[in-house]
Amino acid sequence: MRSAPRQKPADAGALNGHNRHRPRTRRRWAAGIAAGALTAGLLAAGPATARPYPGPGDTPATTMSLPSPPGGNKVRVLLFHGSASEETPLVDAGIEAIEKIGLSGPHKQRFTVTATDDGSVFTDGKRLGRFNAVVFLTGGGDVLDPEQEMGLEAYMEAGGGFLGIHDAARAEPYSDWFTGLVGARPAKGSGTTTQRATVEVGDRQHPATKGLPLEWKRPDKWLNWEKNPSGDVHTVARVRESTYKPGESANGPDHPVSWCRDYDGGRSFYTGMGGTVDSYAETDFRTHLRGALLWTTRLVRADCKAAINSNYKAERVTEPNQPGRNDQIGEPHGLVTAEDGRVFYIGRGGADASQPVVTDWDDPDIGKGKGQIHIYDPKTDKVQLAGELTVFGNKGGGGELVKNEEGLLGIELDPEFEDNGWVYLHYTPHSEINRETHMAERRVSRFTLDPATDRLDLGSEKVLLKWPVQIHSCCHAGGGMAWDSKDNLYIATGDNNSSRFSDGYSGNNPEPTFKGVSFADARRTAGNTNNLNGKILRIHPEPDGTYTLPEGNLFTGKEEDEGGGKTRGEIYVMGVRNPARISIDQQTDILYAGWVGPDAGEPSTTWGPAKYDTFAAITGPGNHGWPYCMGNKQPYRDRNLPDPTQPLGWYDCDAPKNESPHNDGLVNLPPVTSNTIWYSPAGGGPDFPRDANGVPSYKAEEQVFRLPWLKGGGQAAMNGPVYRYDADSKSEVKWPEYWDGKWFVGDFYDQDQPRHAVLTDPETVGKGGVPVHAESLKKIVPIGDDGIKNLMDWKFAPDGSLYVLDYGRGFFTSDAKSALWRVTYEGGAATPSADQLARKG
Repeated sequence: MRSAPRQKPADAGALNGHNRHRPRTRRRWAAGIAAGALTAGLLAAGPATARPYPGPGDTPATTMSLPSPPGGNKVRVLLFHGSASEETPLVDAGIEAIEKIGLSGPHKQRFTVTATDDGSVFTDGKRLGRFNAVVFLTGGGDVLDPEQEMGLEAYMEAGGGFLGIHDAARAEPYSDWFTGLVGARPAKGSGTTTQRATVEVGDRQHPATKGLPLEWKRPDKWLNWEKNPSGDVHTVARVRESTYKPGESANGPDHPVSWCRDYDGGRSFYTGMGGTVDSYAETDFRTHLRGALLWTTRLVRADCKAAINSNYKAERVTEPNQPGRNDQIGEPHGLVTAEDGRVFYIGRGGADASQPVVTDWDDPDIGKGKGQIHIYDPKTDKVQLAGELTVFGNKGGGGELVKNEEGLLGIELDPEFEDNGWVYLHYTPHSEINRETHMAERRVSRFTLDPATDRLDLGSEKVLLKWPVQIHSCCHAGGGMAWDSKDNLYIATGDNNSSRFSDGYSGNNPEPTFKGVSFADARRTAGNTNNLNGKILRIHPEPDGTYTLPEGNLFTGKEEDEGGGKTRGEIYVMGVRNPARISIDQQTDILYAGWVGPDAGEPSTTWGPAKYDTFAAITGPGNHGWPYCMGNKQPYRDRNLPDPTQPLGWYDCDAPKNESPHNDGLVNLPPVTSNTIWYSPAGGGPDFPRDANGVPSYKAEEQVFRLPWLKGGGQAAMNGPVYRYDADSKSEVKWPEYWDGKWFVGDFYDQDQPRHAVLTDPETVGKGGVPVHAESLKKIVPIGDDGIKNLMDWKFAPDGSLYVLDYGRGFFTSDAKSALWRVTYEGGAATPSADQLARKG
């Protein structure tokens, strides 16, 4: 029902004008509210996350009595539409829509609606206490007098629910408490015109968004915010500014449009949508409002805490090394978690800064280092050194013909590790280097961990796979490993070539060579179907320490093309530059990888794109482009002998050819597959207008950025996991279900580079589709010198907590900031508590 309009009192101008500017005391505890009932409501609803403690000047200002929580199993919603000015046409449309929402859906989720513009309802505890939730559908302005606002505060403190729609964020403009209730205030002049835009629905669990499209295209009047509330509220949806004209007060890539949180003892949901009459006739918008009301009325529980930064705790769990020792951590390079909760992490081979570094090729100890395996046990909070391998890789810094990134590069535990103790290590043994030719052997070996001592039995080594690598020049050795659900092992290998001799572009210079081996031509490695470098390999380890080849790799190794003998059956993905970190989602077997690009700071109309660091969601075998194409099939220019300084034709990404004099594989290569994320120093997802042949202009002034949430600069992509929520886990620190299915992508550096959780569209993932949603993790996985500044690896543990390696502040060494961190969730369970639901069962 809808009550008759009321006349404003004669002193309304005073209440709504000058007198409201004066400071007033907030009612903290209403004298007439039963203390026991109120306290029970507050405890049941969780901590009053947005309410300050009572101050010395706070005094009771009302004797209104409310049940705690308000409302009952006869669920009622109060729709308040009071306005400081003329009532808008939105009111009738909104009332009609919400009344129909209340009559829709399963019978146990239905409710009745009472609409009024009479603010006195907020001072009548008997009336107000009947309602499970209050909806504000106002035209903004000062719509409540001080006593009425205090009544609304008392209602929330008793455990009530609130839903604000669009201009509700303009109501009570002088009230800090109401600002906290709605979460943000609109920027002046925003939301004046109707525009069609895309809403990114990032929360796939909340009842207000669970059934909505990932990309929801709709017209509305889009509000900008004076202060972005993300991180202080739980944002469930964002509007994509690139799809409309947001105006001068735009919020940027992170533009929240709907959010919620537990506030002052109750539950608050706000949506900036609903600014047009037509909105209320939309099926999807009604679905959005219905889900919000199901939570605010206590008909269902929902998590409105998961995206609030303060609900996460990041702790460093390892101490700095003792002087001259790597007793806690080596030069951080990778981690893996065991089912029993222990964390195994490796050091590449760089020593403490006090230790000697040998760079003279005439010295037998050149590059000799210790690749260390440490184990952190959260049950004891202790670290143990489990073993050391003598590796090639400790050459310190310097130019690309001095430094080196070989060493202990990757670690994985056998799927049956709890029973067999098998540990797989990807490394470069020092014993196998050739100082004359500057060649080495890379290998993946299986070792056994002694359960009695937690030490690796180095004599138990079984070499599964080995292949040659050049170690004359740096860099990009790769190293990550991961298992799929069929117990196939994926091994990421870098192309280990310098891009210095191609000015930071393609890395396709056939000159120079050392002892007949090119070290600047990635066509010899990543672009070669007969070479295991610059690849992601897939093998199936067997119990006897050998391996077999699973079906479905990119090649079988038996291809007869071009005379035969020009492919390797281990190759699953080719054309990757430095896939240091890979992960596999066990639910989908999608492979996720990230790799570092070359060094060119700007695109070139002669040579092609700038350096692109890359992330790819890989759904099948393929060629991901390097060194022929990058990003979304953006080609480089070919070069070759006799004069590599002269550009030849553009590579054909759909039919690339390897015509390098150093190629011993196929000339005709598989077509290039577009990648999911790419970013340059100029920004995320750069793209250009293309000519009739599909070649981009590569003019910096013409580039557009398809991923505006992502910035570049000094960059080094560090792929992360896809989080999977375990509902059966009793862990109190596990990350919430909100993050389920989200892919974590980050960068070694922490300034403008990515540290995000992204959502991909199942319809386009692996087919060149870019992420449809991204949100920053920089306040949860904290950046800064005293935080996790240089992210080297990150994995979720079985208990749902996140472990992160911080590399430290130097290079090719460990230092006092090199550390293992753990990020846990402390936000608690969904609200309301189960015993506070309006209807049981």
